Amino acid sequence: MTKKRTPQPRSLLPTLMTALLIVMLLTIGVGVASFVLSWLRGSLTTPGSIVPGLPSSTQPSENVKYEFGAVLPTWTGKDRITVLLLGIDERAQETGPFRTDTMMVLTLDPVSKQGGVLSVPRDLWVPIPGYQDGRINTAHFLGDLYGYTGGGPALAQTTVEYNLGVQVDYYVRVNFQGFVTLVDAVGGINIYVEQPISDPTYPNYNYGYDPLYIEAGWQHFDGEMALKYARTRHGSSDFDRARRQQQVMLAVLNQIMDLNMVPTLARNASQLYETLQASIQTNLALDQILALANIVQDVDRSQIRFGVIDQTCTQPWVTPEGWQVLVPLREQMRVLRDYVFFADQPQAAGGGEGAAPLLPTATPEVAMISVLNGTTQVGLAGGTGDYLSANGLTVAAVGNAEEPNYAKSLIIMNRDKPVTANRIASLLGLTPAAIVHGTDVNAAHDIVVILGADYAGPP
Repeated sequence: MTKKRTPQPRSLLPTLMTALLIVMLLTIGVGVASFVLSWLRGSLTTPGSIVPGLPSSTQPSENVKYEFGAVLPTWTGKDRITVLLLGIDERAQETGPFRTDTMMVLTLDPVSKQGGVLSVPRDLWVPIPGYQDGRINTAHFLGDLYGYTGGGPALAQTTVEYNLGVQVDYYVRVNFQGFVTLVDAVGGINIYVEQPISDPTYPNYNYGYDPLYIEAGWQHFDGEMALKYARTRHGSSDFDRARRQQQVMLAVLNQIMDLNMVPTLARNASQLYETLQASIQTNLALDQILALANIVQDVDRSQIRFGVIDQTCTQPWVTPEGWQVLVPLREQMRVLRDYVFFADQPQAAGGGEGAAPLLPTATPEVAMISVLNGTTQVGLAGGTGDYLSANGLTVAAVGNAEEPNYAKSLIIMNRDKPVTANRIASLLGLTPAAIVHGTDVNAAHDIVVILGADYAGPP
């Protein structure tokens, strides 16, 4: 349990630097670094914004100017604060729009001082509000491309809210150069590499290759090497990549806190500001950051909960276009979300008061299904059709396949119905490999299930 501290008046400069750097590092740093660094170049005036948790009498005016010796505002709100971190693959010669290379949801409970980090894989196949289902990393791209109100970050925020069932209050968008600059500014980071990494095709900034090799054991990385460690996928999965990114986040935080790096950052403020100013975008205002500062200083790093939406929460699927994506298993994803976000509010038995919110379902699919018996077992198709119907699916026909000698069951998608196809596979105890794409565009049914010898019958 974190010991409560008695608020005391303090000089603004060291408190501002320390507190904002902690907030900065909980969002991989760069989200609020520009405010800190621009303030160091002189006093900072920022447009006023409403600060959640502050009474109306202490809300910032249209222009707020902080002076030396001022006391930080106090955050009085009790609601959880959530920030969406977006890392984009923005290169100097490109103008966008960009897909997100990294997506993390960061959360802080101002009462319990409990923090959490949830990594979202970029290939997660989800409903994007207002658009067709797609990879979650395309939400940012679509928002910028089609002029969504608030742009790419706002549509990414809306998409995460819909699919995770949590409110996202703020966003921070950062490109690779901002990340490299931050890590270099703190003198690099110490990382324990569990296995040797060899990636001969690691991409450089000109669409070529920059071969990468990292030995196992403790390593000290500068910004460029930390970026490579966080981004490489060779010989591992996107899930491992997400865990490395979380490892890098914590290493930066430890570097700042354990070695008191604030003076070093202050000495390089002007140079850092020039770089980071073009590398980040956020809807966090300085006023809001200041109000959060005292809370974040008290967060116990050992109590930060980390989670990755990985193979335990998803099923692989290949779209009709040949894209390899991940279909969410929403119940498993809810359990992981609750671990990261609702440690102080365990799921109440049978729901009701105290229960964490349920995950929304995917976009409803209207799918007509036929079930065919590809074996000699009498009544297999009829019993299976009744079972699928009892579970809410629309079975339009049952019958026998052309041949009774199917060794493996098949779920043939004549039209793009991935959520339904994966649900059928789950209900029948079949693997995602049973799902294939049909070639008959004029087929009477969206999905044809052919039951083979590997299927024993409905439970």
